[in-house]
Amino acid sequence: MTMLSWSVLKYSAKYEATGELDHIKDIIKWGTDYLLKTFNSSAKYVHMIASQVGGGDPSLKTTNPHDLNCWMHPEDIASNDPREVYNCYECRALAGEMAAALASASIVFKDSQDYSRKLVHGDEVLFTFATREQGAKFSGVADPSSVYYNSNDYWDEFVWAGAWLYCATGNSSYLRFVTDPSVADHSSAFSGGPDRGVLSWNNKHAGAQLLLNRMRMFLGYGYPYEEMLRRFQNQVDEIMCSYLPGFPNFGRTSGGLIQLNQGKPGPLQYVVNVAFLTTLYTDYLEALNMPGIHCGPKFHANKDLRSFAKTQTDYILGKNPLRMSYVVGFGDHFPQHVLHRGASIPKNKKISCQAGHKWRDSLKPNPNIIVGAMVGGPDRKDGFRDSRSNYNYTEPTIAGNAGLVAALVALSGEGTAGIDRNTMFTPQPPPPPSSPWIP
Repeated sequence: MTMLSWSVLKYSAKYEATGELDHIKDIIKWGTDYLLKTFNSSAKYVHMIASQVGGGDPSLKTTNPHDLNCWMHPEDIASNDPREVYNCYECRALAGEMAAALASASIVFKDSQDYSRKLVHGDEVLFTFATREQGAKFSGVADPSSVYYNSNDYWDEFVWAGAWLYCATGNSSYLRFVTDPSVADHSSAFSGGPDRGVLSWNNKHAGAQLLLNRMRMFLGYGYPYEEMLRRFQNQVDEIMCSYLPGFPNFGRTSGGLIQLNQGKPGPLQYVVNVAFLTTLYTDYLEALNMPGIHCGPKFHANKDLRSFAKTQTDYILGKNPLRMSYVVGFGDHFPQHVLHRGASIPKNKKISCQAGHKWRDSLKPNPNIIVGAMVGGPDRKDGFRDSRSNYNYTEPTIAGNAGLVAALVALSGEGTAGIDRNTMFTPQPPPPPSSPWIP
C-alpha cells in the first residue's frame, strides 16, 4: 500500500493520462480499509493488532484448516471454515509498516477530508504502539506472520513510518525522530552488508532515505536537520551507484538481471523496487537541472540511471534469454502454471479444501489467466521452471506487484515530464523553524 501511494503522489498525472487514477486509488483504499479493521483505529492508544487471519504455520496448534494446504477458491475458503484471527502484542515492525501505509494513503486521499483524517489518526496510534519502550527486543513468537515475513529489526520501519508521518502531518516531532543520529545508529542506517540498498518488506532504509532526501534537495532544510539529511543524500548516491554495471556490490545473470538478493530465489520483487527508486531519483535530479551523480571519480549521467531501470524492467517483460515475460498476460510467452488458487481452479468449480489438490498438482496450464501478475522470476542462471510445485519461480506476491506498478508508471511516457510537479510537494511540509544554534 505504501509503494502504491508513493507512486500516486509522484506520478498522478501519468495515472490520470491512462485512465487508471481512480482504479489505483480504489486498490489502495481496499487495503487501508482492511488495515483499519485490524486494530481499534478510533482509540487513542492500542495494546494489540490483528496480525494475521488464517493459519500459515504448521507448528501452530490450531483446529482450523492449514491455509497453505487448503487449495480452493479464496472466496470459498472464507465461507467454508472459520479462520482464526491472531492478535499480536509485540509486532513493532508490522505496526510501523502499517503506520507508513496509512500515512502515505492519507495524502493520496487528502481531498476526502474525513477519510484522510481517519487514516492520520490511525497511523499515529500505530506509530505510538510500535515505538513504545524503544529498544525492547523484537519478539516474533506471538506473531505467526513472522514465519514468512519476519523482520530482522524494526528500526528501519520506525524511520520509514516516521518519515511518512511527517509528510502527512507536518508535525516536526516526527522529523526530529527520523533525523536523530541515535535512531540511525539503532537501525544501522549507514552500515554495509549484502542488503544495503535493497528495498523490500524486510528492509526500508533505501526507501526512507530517498523519501527524506527530498527535503534537503528541494526545500533546503537547515539546522538541526541538515547534517543527517546530508548523510542520507550521500547514502542515496552511493546506493544508486551500486546498482550500475561495473560496480561489485551486486552480481548479474548472463542475461543482465541484477542479483539484489544475491542469487537467492524470487529476485524480481527486489528488482522492481529499485527500478522505481532509481527512476524517481533520476526525476528528482532532472527537476533540479542536475546532470547526474559522481560515483567515486567517475561521473554517471541521469541517462545511465534511467537506462538501468529500463533494462531491468525490460528483462522482466521479456527481453531475457528465454524471451519469457514474467508478467502474466503480457506478450505471447509467459508463465502458464502460476501458483495461485483462483487461477489454477476452473471457474464455477466449488470444491472442498483437500479436493483442490488435484488442481494444484496438475501438470496442465492454469485454466484462468491472472493478467498482470508478476511471478517470482528466474534463477541466477536465467533459468525458469514453470511449475506450480515450485513457488520460488511461479508465485506472485502483492509486495512484488506493488513495486512493479510503481516502476512501470514511473518509466511510462518517455520523453514527457517526469514527476508530477503539481503534486510533487504535496506530501512535503515547509521546513519547520530552525532551533537556535548553541555554540
